[in-house]
Amino acid sequence: MVSLPSSPAISPDRPLTAAPVWSDAHREANFTAWLNRLASAHGLITPTLRSASADASFRRYFRIDSAGASYIIMDAPPEKEDCHPFVKVAALMQQAGLLVPQVLAWEQTQGFMLLSDLGAQTMMQVINRDSAVANQGLYLKAVDALIAWQTASTPGVLPPYDEVLLRRELALFPDWYLARYRGVSVEGELGRTLDNSFKQIIEHNLAWPSVYVHRDFMPRNLIAPTLGTGVSSLPPAGAVSPWGGPAAKPDDAESRLGVLDFQDAVYGPITYDIASLMRDAFLSWDEDFCLDITIRYWEQARKAGLPVGADFGEFYRGVEWMGLQRHLKVAGIFARLTLRDGKPQYLADTPRFISYIRATCARYRELKALLRLVDKVEGIEVPDFLAFGRI
Repeated sequence: MVSLPSSPAISPDRPLTAAPVWSDAHREANFTAWLNRLASAHGLITPTLRSASADASFRRYFRIDSAGASYIIMDAPPEKEDCHPFVKVAALMQQAGLLVPQVLAWEQTQGFMLLSDLGAQTMMQVINRDSAVANQGLYLKAVDALIAWQTASTPGVLPPYDEVLLRRELALFPDWYLARYRGVSVEGELGRTLDNSFKQIIEHNLAWPSVYVHRDFMPRNLIAPTLGTGVSSLPPAGAVSPWGGPAAKPDDAESRLGVLDFQDAVYGPITYDIASLMRDAFLSWDEDFCLDITIRYWEQARKAGLPVGADFGEFYRGVEWMGLQRHLKVAGIFARLTLRDGKPQYLADTPRFISYIRATCARYRELKALLRLVDKVEGIEVPDFLAFGRI
């Protein structure tokens, strides 16, 4: 996962501003030479280079100024990160009318990329945490972007979010969260419970039609409107995008949310991205607000001809089951980041995931065995009200 310009490694309201530090002198020299070659063409002021984000992957992001504008630089070592999906999905999103970073220069052999800067504040940073309703406008802008992305869907363009991928993601929960983080032996009755639960989760999720899936569509990966850093965020009116067709107009930045962290996009269940948006890995809302935005999304999706079905209750159940899959996966990912990558800050949000998981499992009879398993692992004792007064 990537968050720009904020990350759980730092305060969500305070992006990094320190000068970049290099552990590889050879790579630093290559980067400096590449940056100097670009400086004159783009008017870059090289002494202004500073860190723009921390990251859960091997990518790093810097911000650099020019006269009256700023740009983003991606540092993605090619032996560890493949930038081709980023470029491909950026093109698809731009063609769908979304506001995304434009690739202005790309040194493929080194993994350096110059991008337009959509702004310094994410949706997460401007959200009013004290009043869900106060954020309705922001969430509806996110819904607009999601509808535009999904209506552009074409089969065979992005990798399929199929059973193989769903099963591989779910395996992160027993492999990393249960076995390595919690020290639980995943075998016997516990293993059978997981196998049966995962089978049902996969079946429920794959029952929904497929569209383009961002796969991490949440406030940390959306740039707040009207907060761009300069004219570099969009091309001049009438310009042609690098991928063909008209580029977005500068005025559009006043109303649209910018979209980031899209390189892992796939073609999969339509329930995924709205579940990701409303069951955020780093922020929770009361169910009334989640229902309100999800209903508005569903109504708008139906009008756009997207395959969300005619029964909202059925669709909402699909969103809950998809959210369950996502949170089991994320719990495993965050445990892996802690144990393998030395980034323990991600597990601070573990109680949120467990709460999501337990709430969904408690609502569906088929998931009660999984609920009991999670309660046992977490040491949660649920009162047996039927036993009240029993001797």
